[in-house]
Amino acid sequence: MGVYSSDLDLNVSDVTGNGREVEVGVNMVNGNVRLSILWTDEILLSPDDAERVARSLVETAARGRRIAAVPHVSTPEAPAPEAADPLPGPAES
Repeated sequence: MGVYSSDLDLNVSDVTGNGREVEVGVNMVNGNVRLSILWTDEILLSPDDAERVARSLVETAARGRRIAAVPHVSTPEAPAPEAADPLPGPAES
């Protein structure tokens, strides 16, 4: 079972029609937000899709803050935050 919960309402693909997609998710253990560009390192978005991604990131960030604020109880399905694999920061990516 994954620890990430994705924004299932976000359905954004590259404007060129090549199948590249954006995914936004939150780590349910520590509240970190993940932004994935699937199938490539770059994606071209229409202004409307870029706005949808931005809104999704803002909503997911708020959800992540709520998760991070709740004391964590370690279970086999959800390890303690220090045991979870954190997202790389900007300097590590």
